[in-house]
Amino acid sequence: MTKQAVRCRWVNENNPLYIAYHDREWGVPVYDDKVHFEFLVLEGAQAGLSWETILKRRETYRKAFDQFDVRKIANYTQAKVDELLQDPGIIRNRLKVASCIINAQKFIEIQREFGSFNAYVWQFVEGKPLQNHRKSIQEVPVETKEAQALSANLKKRGFTFVGPTIMYAYMQAVGLVNDHTVDCFCYKERCLH
Repeated sequence: MTKQAVRCRWVNENNPLYIAYHDREWGVPVYDDKVHFEFLVLEGAQAGLSWETILKRRETYRKAFDQFDVRKIANYTQAKVDELLQDPGIIRNRLKVASCIINAQKFIEIQREFGSFNAYVWQFVEGKPLQNHRKSIQEVPVETKEAQALSANLKKRGFTFVGPTIMYAYMQAVGLVNDHTVDCFCYKERCLH
């Protein structure tokens, strides 16, 4: 791009990692179960922290959590948990680490029931991204009725760290909703999905 691209105002323009995430990933529809699980883990880890904190640790998370292999994570032992809690490259919160294991087990149950987690999660937006038309970041809600429904269903199935605010951030990340503001150069691109 020859001139400065206009991005959503939440992007830290001084952080190339943040820019790349916004430009190439945020709001792009995801259909791969492994990527869905990665974002469930990362969004849960982010609770109470900034997304920038998680982005900086993303590669370490991939290494620490076996590239987000849900089957391996579902079988983690206490020894593995203890090892993870010593890793300074991840958020060393016992509840968040335990949540990854519980959620991996429940994720597999959903895959068995629906054929894939992808098939399960897209039903909450009737199979296609919700196209929002936000003029400013102030118009973006922290949760929606769809996020509340997804959160309630996941909680009923035994998932943890899946409150409606976390689930709305997840829905934005994996493209279930397009919350790029209308002035952002990604807005029209995401509308094409």
